[in-house]
Amino acid sequence: MSNTKLALILAAGNGSRLAACSGESPKPLVPFHGKPLLEHVMSGCRDAGIERFVIVVGYRGHMIQKWYRNRPLSGVDVAWVENPEFRKDNGVSVLRAKDLIDEPFLLLMADHIFEPATARALLRQPLGDNEVILAVDRKIDRVFDLDDATKVTLEGDRIVDIGKNLMHFNALDTGMFLCQPTLFPCLESAMVAGNCSLSDGLRVMSRYRAFKAFDIGEACWQDVDTPAALDYAQNSVFVRSWPTQRAARPAYA
Repeated sequence: MSNTKLALILAAGNGSRLAACSGESPKPLVPFHGKPLLEHVMSGCRDAGIERFVIVVGYRGHMIQKWYRNRPLSGVDVAWVENPEFRKDNGVSVLRAKDLIDEPFLLLMADHIFEPATARALLRQPLGDNEVILAVDRKIDRVFDLDDATKVTLEGDRIVDIGKNLMHFNALDTGMFLCQPTLFPCLESAMVAGNCSLSDGLRVMSRYRAFKAFDIGEACWQDVDTPAALDYAQNSVFVRSWPTQRAARPAYA
């Protein structure tokens, strides 16, 4: 069982596809059921047992930090990291945090909402010294906007490929990872011209059979990346009635 108490949240992107809803605000501050998306993510992590956060900001990051100063989350510590290259792929944002992290950590996106019970279940998974475990969703027929989802190919409990344009896949990436710091050198090795995506680094890990899956079962999540996705999430019954104790089922059970 993991004893992880640290979460890394990526909140640096400019969120251009959600600009119609965000106005002058960065995407992590877009209101969702009366609270910014980032507050939902942080609260869900805290409810799952996370006590410390490293948050990578970029686009209008000063607005995010000002919001948090005015409304801090009780019971947690937060360290902020600036990514001036926020227009590059998200692997660059992950690497910006590497000097602050030397222990297992939960990696999340500021625009992916989830049930706290899912995070708790993922944190309970045994994590090898050089592994990353991704929470995956096999309910492919229920996902909103499948074209935009990041796809995953599983062989047993191992992930052998990941990407948005996979032709053959059997699960989806929920944007929630339990990681060892080994992820950082894998991202560095995947760099091309100073840029890489998180998926690029994870494909490196898959070649070493170090990338595993955790099936969220019937649990719910949503990537809030477009106005249509925000509207879908705002009006979904599951968001208003998320249970706090529902168990998730590992892919290899």
